[in-house]
Amino acid sequence: MMYLKLDDIWVYYSRNEPVLKGLNLEVEKGELIVLLGASGCGKTTTLKVIAG
Repeated sequence: MMYLKLDDIWVYYSRNEPVLKGLNLEVEKGELIVLLGASGCGKTTTLKVIAG
């Protein structure tokens, strides 16, 4: 059973360039995930998308 699914997520801020491009993520119930990456790569934006 899928617990969380993001399918082809694109996020734009004020510029024309997307900050997230085609993000896909599937998390099963009970799975633990970690978002790792350099500063400015979209970790916080991804969490904001999940939080709604």
